[in-house]
Amino acid sequence: MSALLACALACLILGGCATQTMQLRQAAGGLPRHAELDATPFFPQERYQCGPAALATVLNASGLPGTPDALVAQVYVPAREGSLQPEMLAAARRQGAPAMLIPPRLDALLEEVASGMPVLVLQNLSLPIAPLWHYAVVVGYNLDTEEIVLRSGTTRREVMSMSTFEHTWARGDDWGMVAPAPGSMPRTVKEDVAVEALVAFEKAAPPGKSYVAYQSALVRFPRNLALRLGAGNAAYAMGDRAAAAEAFRQAAADHPRSAPAFNNLATVLAEMGRASEAREAARQAVALGGPWLAQSEATLREIEAGQGGKPAASGR
Repeated sequence: MSALLACALACLILGGCATQTMQLRQAAGGLPRHAELDATPFFPQERYQCGPAALATVLNASGLPGTPDALVAQVYVPAREGSLQPEMLAAARRQGAPAMLIPPRLDALLEEVASGMPVLVLQNLSLPIAPLWHYAVVVGYNLDTEEIVLRSGTTRREVMSMSTFEHTWARGDDWGMVAPAPGSMPRTVKEDVAVEALVAFEKAAPPGKSYVAYQSALVRFPRNLALRLGAGNAAYAMGDRAAAAEAFRQAAADHPRSAPAFNNLATVLAEMGRASEAREAARQAVALGGPWLAQSEATLREIEAGQGGKPAASGR
């Protein structure tokens, strides 16, 4: 390829206005001017296996298990010669991380890094018409030099201009995920994203880890019904009736029209031998009617017969 043609191709790939970089230049808000997570592990990728390597990087950074070789079977799709985003999220959750998507904004990405959390990103390193998809991990940035630092491919510390990174990231729809340990809550994750992630995590994780993750999210979103019910269900699965009752009681107090909250509270109270309180909670669940009426009525009948009840679905 001639130098002139190569230059023209580079202009096609990197041309255009890096809007988010310009906005950060003008107003970086409360972000530190620079940050770098030097201790983040590095796993050089093998051909087509940037997904397992990048995933192992963020998992190990959170103290969770995972090597590229062990993760290949979970995320690598031979027909695609790569890894798909849903598999990346699911595999992280199976490894013990309540993986979540960050908002698709450069400032959000940098805020996570500044808080100590590396971010796994999807880039297109080529033209949109001939994509070259690549997973990398952002581990640092410098607002003064406008640079991003990545664990990428076979390069432990790749430094990329912020505007170039913005272009390559935008071609992947600004997709980025974090893989915190249970109990650690990303700073920028939105409430609905946290709920979706933790409900999915609950299906893959032991109840104890789910409970810790729910409790952490509730510090940020204390009145979220799905999170409160999830914490109660996880505590119940752990065999901690007192913690489950407290979670369901708080859910009912915050959401007095939630039949599942009252039904689950009734069930747990009955199992704890507190029949009078259980009966009252079950009656409130029945009075609310709605799609949970049949199960609430069954719970009330069982309590009145001295048999306890069964937890309702969370209503999520």
